[in-house]
Amino acid sequence: MAMTGKERAALRAHAHHLSATVHVGQHGLTRALVHSLDDALRTHELVKVQLVKNADVTARQAAGELAAAVQAEVVQVIGRTTTLYRHNPELKHGAGVAPAWAR
Repeated sequence: MAMTGKERAALRAHAHHLSATVHVGQHGLTRALVHSLDDALRTHELVKVQLVKNADVTARQAAGELAAAVQAEVVQVIGRTTTLYRHNPELKHGAGVAPAWAR
């Protein structure tokens, strides 16, 4: 199910304070990178991905390909940084519980 504009805006606000967790290097979108991103999304739900300057894909292309590979939503793309989100129903959610990316 696609995210609403309000949900995406809220996630953008939360992502502003995050550091990049996954880095796309000169080798591009490798299987190891996708596996690393999948693990990060499973534990944090909201993940920033940083591309190196000489990456062989644009940030927007990388965002689309990575989101498709790990069944995530693209929250935003700014410069060489993209933010992805994937809900994990196994993590605790609700009042009084900090979101996974803030832990």
